[in-house]
Amino acid sequence: MRSIRSNIVGRPVALPVARAAAAAVVLTLCGCNTDQKIAAAPETPQDYRLRHPITLQEAKRSMEVFIGSNRGELNPTQRAEVLSFGLGWKRQATGGVMVERPVGSANEAASADAMREVLSILAATGLPPQSIVARTYPAANNLATIRISFPRIVAQAGPCGLWPDNLGPTLSRDFIDNQPYWNLGCATQHNLAAMVDNPADLVQPRGETATYTPRRTVVLDKYRQGADASSAASAGASAAKISDLGK
Repeated sequence: MRSIRSNIVGRPVALPVARAAAAAVVLTLCGCNTDQKIAAAPETPQDYRLRHPITLQEAKRSMEVFIGSNRGELNPTQRAEVLSFGLGWKRQATGGVMVERPVGSANEAASADAMREVLSILAATGLPPQSIVARTYPAANNLATIRISFPRIVAQAGPCGLWPDNLGPTLSRDFIDNQPYWNLGCATQHNLAAMVDNPADLVQPRGETATYTPRRTVVLDKYRQGADASSAASAGASAAKISDLGK
């Protein structure tokens, strides 16, 4: 009777302790589970377009004209390059043209003569006189170049080649979840930004041009009469077939 009574009397004392211990274990497990959910969220975006976005910025387009010390005129190739540069100003420029010639170099006199030819070619492309700025820059005693530049809008992405995380087996959440590494897709974005002709095409489409009315009228008239509306080039391509497979 004494042992049974001691167990009955001591039981209410031990039960709250067991409950408190169980509650502590549950809270600990909940805390670990909460931390795991927060850490599971990837810090690096999975979409390469978000990791390496293509941005539009204003940059300088420039070219250099090499002038010899004993020749004060441009050669035919240089004239064509300056002409193409001036025509590109109409399509791309967001500001005026800067033309700089060297001072203090061995070809200073020849560069001064060649610069007058450069300015005349730029003016012949249709550049307004107020949009051309000519100035000098100090150069060492060597064959310096005539610099021509103007600002324009360009598309850029990167820089590439950054490896902030280890690609090998690690205990990081990105490696365990098989997340894409940081540099993935950067080269593709960089090359696309470099190849696009008009950076505005990445943001919005160009306006549609008017249709060629004479050709459209001919095609619609043939369609109305029930005749073959294909062109001669299409008919010639069909005649060159060596097999009727698929008909």
